[in-house]
Amino acid sequence: MTTPSTRHADPAENPYVEDPPTDFDPVDDLSADEAAEQAELLRAAVREHDHRYYVAADPLISDAAYDALFARLEELEAAFDLPTEGSPTRRVGGEPLEELATVEHVAPMRSIDNATDAAAVREFDERVRGGLADAAEAGDLTDFDPADLAYVCEPKFDGLSIEVIYEDGEYVRAATRGDGREGDDVTEQVRTIPSVPGRLRGDDRPARLAVRGEVYMPRDAFEAYNEELIERGEEPFANPRNAAAGTLRQLDPAVVAERPLDVFFFDVLAWEAGEDGPERPARHRDALDAFRSLGLRRNDRVEVVDDVEAAIEYRDAVLDARDDLNYAVDGVVIKVDALAHREALGSTSRAPRWAFAHKFPPRTATTAVEGVTVQVGRTGRLTPVAELDPVDVGGVTVSRATLHNPAEIEALGVNVGDRVRIYRAGDVIPYVPEVVEKRSEGTYEFPDECPVCGAAVERDGPLAFCTGGLGCPAQLERAVEHWARRDALDVEGLGPERVEQLREAGLVESLPDLYDLTAAELAELEGWGSRSAENLIAELDATRNPPLDDFLAGLGIPDVGATTARALAAHFGTLDALLNADEDALREVDDVGPEVAASIRSFLDREENRAAIAGLRERGVDPEPFETDAASGPTDALDGLTFVFTGSLSVPRGDAQAHVEAHGANATSSVSGNTDYLVAGESPGRSKRDDADAEGVPVLDEDAFADLLAERGVAWPPAGDA
Repeated sequence: MTTPSTRHADPAENPYVEDPPTDFDPVDDLSADEAAEQAELLRAAVREHDHRYYVAADPLISDAAYDALFARLEELEAAFDLPTEGSPTRRVGGEPLEELATVEHVAPMRSIDNATDAAAVREFDERVRGGLADAAEAGDLTDFDPADLAYVCEPKFDGLSIEVIYEDGEYVRAATRGDGREGDDVTEQVRTIPSVPGRLRGDDRPARLAVRGEVYMPRDAFEAYNEELIERGEEPFANPRNAAAGTLRQLDPAVVAERPLDVFFFDVLAWEAGEDGPERPARHRDALDAFRSLGLRRNDRVEVVDDVEAAIEYRDAVLDARDDLNYAVDGVVIKVDALAHREALGSTSRAPRWAFAHKFPPRTATTAVEGVTVQVGRTGRLTPVAELDPVDVGGVTVSRATLHNPAEIEALGVNVGDRVRIYRAGDVIPYVPEVVEKRSEGTYEFPDECPVCGAAVERDGPLAFCTGGLGCPAQLERAVEHWARRDALDVEGLGPERVEQLREAGLVESLPDLYDLTAAELAELEGWGSRSAENLIAELDATRNPPLDDFLAGLGIPDVGATTARALAAHFGTLDALLNADEDALREVDDVGPEVAASIRSFLDREENRAAIAGLRERGVDPEPFETDAASGPTDALDGLTFVFTGSLSVPRGDAQAHVEAHGANATSSVSGNTDYLVAGESPGRSKRDDADAEGVPVLDEDAFADLLAERGVAWPPAGDA
């Protein structure tokens, strides 16, 4: 049993740890002080339950009880406007980001030298022993005894490496590895991962701790998530690593929160004890034990060995067990245990001399292509899949493999009947790297019509797309889901399962059909009641006069996200003006270049998309003209100025952009010769700073920006954020 001193919450003092009550008094019966006290107890208890469930795998309470505690905490924070900084409720995702800022790591995140053969591992051991002997002879290491050398062996995870920083026990930042010196700021995204604690456990902790971890998607969760994507007509991820990497770079933390990510922590990047904190452990094995006491999840397959032969045996054992693990591994990492030995060995510019990765060999097999199936994704992208004579690849029977796109088929020269090599290397979705025996004539001819709706297929470089747009049934479900997203029309109650149900029932065969639905029709469907039916109709009715930028974002125009949609709305003002704009007019919009302009015009010119927009308008869904908010001052105070924002400001970046636009300025996402000022908050992106230097654009911090606005009679921050 964990002692109270290392827990987030002591059950003797916190009623929500063991056998918690879940029948709460109405929030209206609580005073502000009572609500704050209860919320603090709930936060501590939820942190403890998160640790026990996600890190220790030893939950104390049922899922239902946990959900009740979490919901009560959310209710209190909302009802009493309690601060949520550091609260477990932040895990559900904050405001969408405009971009990922670039941040510098506290210590280099280097690569590791690697090889698949055991001889290279033995050579690594010889270099380590020789380097330590030389260091001892030079006086850089005291009394090196070869018998003291030990290695820590760990699985080499096939995920996305991150840096996570804690200050005074509180989570403050996370960043991807990037180039090893600096990476993308993914603080809000990583905050949503349940196994990443928002606060370290216990009181005996360093003042500042930076750790390296690996974000991954568990195999079972990955397979279930891919099944959902396929059912929704979306393109599945090729493997868990791609799924983790793609998820972590999502700009909307709420999207990250919905996906099943996990993390293992495996190294210390920086450890500052502070006045009363513990010193950094002298051995890596002890640092990993400290991770566990601090609430940082570490892998249980770590072993300490005394010689290189035992390290090689460890690798072979993990290789034998790899298919039984619920996470992807592509080898093992062998690390010198003692910190003093590591410091004596040092690092090259690319890799530490004290670590080596003994990788697994790739898994391949050969088999025959029996057919090719073409799948249609959410954007209309066509993906060819080879149907194979089933073959065992590394203990897994493979019957399908991706061919990626038409250009890949042409490059391979593959056709039905050919024998091909299948490459898996741990991937759940294998692919075809080469044809090993040509048994057919010619190359597979990619269809020129969509296999689902019969619309013409259009090539875009190596890719192929169905031109059916919103009229293609394969794209319909995802189009409806996209329309209902929070960053579009924000229709609650219209998730993937219900969209699929509506389509299968024949109630929604196009986007405009949503607005023909009646509560009576919905109530007859399985799983619906009169209340849920009426709620959805009310949600849809509330979107009949949406803001123009939300309407444009909801259409799912390729390359048009929320920011570009707002720029289009602000530039053209009305939907009709945009519909009639040619490519030259579109290119006049900030952030819209030639490719994006062509993409927008192509989407709007397609008959199916025009019909869908017309159908929406016929049903009373007509977006309001875009108008800037002039309530806080004159609309021309900043006329003629163009601002770019980077880093974290005291208000959301979208609010900052809207505020300057309301006073006549332009707000764009990239620095150019037309930019007047770059406003840099905390952790600004390096690329924008470099672009500003190159273009001679002045860089203002938030205080200087506020002074500039004040000189022109514009208040900062915007009303409501002061």
